[in-house]
Amino acid sequence: MKSLEEIESIRKLKREELDLRVNTKADTREKHILVCHGTGCTSSKSVDILDNFRKIIEEKDIKNVRVIQTGCFGLCAKGPIVIIRPEDIFYAMVKPSDCEEIVEKHIQNGEIVERLLCKDIDNKTVKSLDELNFYKKQKRIALKNCGKIDPENIDEYIAFDGYKALEKVLFDMTPDEVIKEISDSGLRGRGGAGFPTGKKWELTKMAEGKQKYVVCNADEGDPRSFYG
Repeated sequence: MKSLEEIESIRKLKREELDLRVNTKADTREKHILVCHGTGCTSSKSVDILDNFRKIIEEKDIKNVRVIQTGCFGLCAKGPIVIIRPEDIFYAMVKPSDCEEIVEKHIQNGEIVERLLCKDIDNKTVKSLDELNFYKKQKRIALKNCGKIDPENIDEYIAFDGYKALEKVLFDMTPDEVIKEISDSGLRGRGGAGFPTGKKWELTKMAEGKQKYVVCNADEGDPRSFYG
């Protein structure tokens, strides 16, 4: 990717292709089987689940179905988690041996595998992850795309507004505006000193020299560690 136009083209085309990930009314015959690839689920054999789904789909020569690894859905206690889009059906505590049944019943015949649906804390069966009491009052911001995209596919990241903030910084803002934005945000380092990030960037800008470096240093309280 060498230009803003190229990124925008990828975003537009890929976003249309992946509309079924967020649009339960998507006009498509395609289905995506989303399998959590977060740490908790991988420790419970989600990698084997991914492999089994792909093997079964290939052996049965089923068209218009893609098996996608995703980031963490955030409900490790119910993992491994599998979600079928666009219908947004959520299966919990899936085992590699369940893949055949999910494919035959859900993918091929359009039947929900009731026994794999999740039970909420009130013992109510839920079909969608968002129906859980745990999620009803939450609004994901930094992690809003986790569980929707393949974290190892940069085009999927771009499709869901990846690099939008960088584009704004590079093409719509001056260096001073960027520093002010960071300062106003109150962002601080995670070290014990909690040194303001905006101040680090301001000192870096003020330092002499055409080439600047932001260096990660163990002594986060020392602004001299962040420019050269």
